[in-house]
Amino acid sequence: MSVKTEIEQWDGKSANDISVIYERYCHDSLFISEIIALVGSITLQKGATWLLKRYLENENKIADGEILKIYENLRVIEQWESKLHILQCLPFIPITKQEKRKVEVFLRNCLVDSNKFVRAWAYNGFYELAVQYPEYEKETKQFFEMAMRDEAPSVKSRIRNIMKKGF
Repeated sequence: MSVKTEIEQWDGKSANDISVIYERYCHDSLFISEIIALVGSITLQKGATWLLKRYLENENKIADGEILKIYENLRVIEQWESKLHILQCLPFIPITKQEKRKVEVFLRNCLVDSNKFVRAWAYNGFYELAVQYPEYEKETKQFFEMAMRDEAPSVKSRIRNIMKKGF
């Protein structure tokens, strides 16, 4: 069986099952390349982005070319869980100058998403963008100020955590 086949057979809900898939394949030399390729598949992206996030959270590094492929797929990320996973990956992957605009567009779309977790992590994404590109700092701070007035408590909590980092 392959990682692709196992993601296809995953019910899309069981954290235990997707964790087992990760443990089964994470040490394969082609694992990350396969996962990044699957991010572009709408039917597989929820599982693929979860696996990508777990891979990065485990302090694994990915090549610059693979990072570019992730950013190239931002336009096809549809499911809220997939958006959330990608947003949670941003602290682990640098945003290149050539990909900066794609990331910005993705983040702006996520800021108005109906899902509060996606919105919360979109603010975190703007923080990551502003850390790497100071020209976004003023606007990001304005987003935070508006969010602290208007957003759900869970979003405000995420922003407070960001601000503890010294922003």
